This record gives sequence, C-alpha cells and structure tokens, in this order.
Amino acid sequence: MLCIRNGIIHDMVNPEAYEGDILMDGGKITAIGKNLDIPEGAQVYDADGKDVYPGFVDAHSHLGLDGYGIGFEGQDYNERNDICTPQLRGIDSFNPMDPSVAMAAKGGVTCVGTGPGSSNVLGGTFFAVKTAGHCVDEMIVKNPIAMKCAFGENPKRCYKDVNNYARMSTASKLREMLMRAQDYKARKEAAGDDPLKRPAFDMKLEAMIPVLEKKIPLKAHAHQANDILTAIRIAKEFDVDMTLEHCTEGHLIVDEMVKAGFPCAVGPSFGNATKVELKNKTWETPGILAAAGCQVSIITDAPVTPQQYLPLCAGFAVKAGMDPYEALKAITINPAKHLGVADRVGSLEVGKDGDVVVFEGSPMEIASKPLLVVINGEKIG
Repeated sequence: MLCIRNGIIHDMVNPEAYEGDILMDGGKITAIGKNLDIPEGAQVYDADGKDVYPGFVDAHSHLGLDGYGIGFEGQDYNERNDICTPQLRGIDSFNPMDPSVAMAAKGGVTCVGTGPGSSNVLGGTFFAVKTAGHCVDEMIVKNPIAMKCAFGENPKRCYKDVNNYARMSTASKLREMLMRAQDYKARKEAAGDDPLKRPAFDMKLEAMIPVLEKKIPLKAHAHQANDILTAIRIAKEFDVDMTLEHCTEGHLIVDEMVKAGFPCAVGPSFGNATKVELKNKTWETPGILAAAGCQVSIITDAPVTPQQYLPLCAGFAVKAGMDPYEALKAITINPAKHLGVADRVGSLEVGKDGDVVVFEGSPMEIASKPLLVVINGEKIG
C-alpha cells in the first residue's frame, strides 16, 4: 500500500489541478482526496508542493522490439521477407530486458503501444504494455490493440524491387487482403459447424477478421497528406476502424482530418526531415489538429526519439503554440483512448491502475525529471 500525500494533482479529468492525496493498494488507485486516512503500515511519500500526474502513455512506439545499442540482432520490428504479414504478433518480439524499457519507466513513461514497424503494407498486431516487469505476458495491458498497416515511402522503398514500386501498389495490396478476408470470413460463416465446408485455414486471413469485425482498428502509418487521405478512403470503403499514425502533413488537411474523426498520433517531430515525406514536418501540427477538435496524441516512435523524452516532445509542441493542457492530454488520457486502454491508464481516478509520476513543476520542461515513478502501485527505482 502506498500513499502520495499533499501533492498538486493533475488528474486529467479536471482541467484545474488541486491539492490532495492518492492512495494505492493492490496495484490500483483506491482513494483520491484531501487529508485521507492512511492505513497503518502504508508507505507514505510526501509530495508537498510537487506536481502529480498520471504515468505518461505513448500511443505509437517500437519499444522492446528495436534493441538498444545492439544493431541488427536487436531489430525485431520488421519482417522483410513478405510485404503482407498480418499474422505476426508484436508480443512475440518484445524484449522486456532491453535497457530502453527501463529507461522509459525511469522517465515516467509507464505504458506504451508497441509493435511492428512500417516496412510492410500489413505488419502485424500492436499491443499495450507497461514498462516495468521481466515477463511480457505479465506486463500486458491489452493485446492486441491494432493491426499495423503502412502507406508511403517505407513499403515503397523496402519492396520496390519486388512488387511495390508505387503508392497505388501499396493501396491495392491492402485492399486485396481486406477483400480476401471478407470472402474468407463469409465462407467460414456459411459453413457453420460443418468442417468439410470451411475454407482451407489461412493464418493471414484469420488475423484480419478482428479488423473486419471492428474488434481492433487498422493502425495506419501515413505521413504525407495524400497517404493520410488514402488511408481514410480505404477505411471508409471497408467500414473498418482506424487510427492515423504520424500525420506529418495533417495540418495541411485539417478539415478532412476533423471530418474523418479518427484518432491522430502525431510524430516523431524531433530531428531533421530525413526523407521526402517529412519535408513539411513541424511541431505546430499537434496543436493545430487539437485546436480543430481532433483527438491528438503526441508520439516518439521510439527509438526514433528515445521513449523517455515523450514529455519533452509535448513541451516542444507547447513552444510551437499548443495549449499546455491539450499537450498534457496528448501524453496521458488521449493516447490511453487511442490504444483502447483508458479504463486502466491515462488519468488519476479511483479504480484505475496505480501509475503515477511526481515532478517538481511541469514535466514538459527540458530540465525536468521525475522525483518518483509508480507503476501498478509499486515504486520504480
């Protein structure tokens, strides 16, 4: 049992912070209020005058699948032998022992959506995971959370010498898989309980059925405006759910983004424009989309930007004009919604996981670092 006392609580439910205590037991938040009665034997952390936030959440990363400082051997986030691999599961590549996972936790990033990269038109499933633990099966918040798909330069570059030279090819391959999955699903349903009438088992098409049933969304890697619009077009054609990832040129098509209504994960915005589709990259994008009414998450795409610098990315967005509260939402409750795990993380509420970070002031300042990180009600060293 742990109690954080006298903190300035930013619960991400109320826009205004307030002074109070947070009590955690059994990995969950059991009480929030002022001058709580603290059970005998509870650990007490005095946060007098300090700012208390939910653990930060990143909606899009490759944490644990792209190793830290070990080159190719640690790169388990792309299967480069097949352009469509929806049957792959990110959980099977995740390495909780990789140093980057502990770095994320110590930086206050307590939950991430992680999974396959963007080399393939379909890359496999993402999952939501805590950043503390030694066994991925015990760290999972939700699996799967989405089916990764990709548009633009990455699948073009990786498969240009095989069968994917143009953007039209990328779109056609995604459509083909969705069409084949529709047919496969219909044949399975028509066969009923008769195994002799069922279509031959196809693991790729089986993996696409949850997308068609809207149990998980497509997680669409798209930087350029035309790629974002193609992703939206295909989602509408097949009546599937989708989240838009990266959205580098989202600020150029604001009306279309708002009309589509899909959650937006913006980033990584730090660093140089290393390819053509990043030439319009700007820290202004998340603020522009949030002001227009989009649900915006700010992402690191770790290890592109190291995972622990997620709150700093929100600070850069504020410097570029984003409302500070919207920026804080973009690394807490919004990514929790984006990942479908807002019932457990992203805000400080009774019944939610005991994921809490304590700072001296704003976590979005460059000199800030956590004074205390708590994951599942346990202090992180």
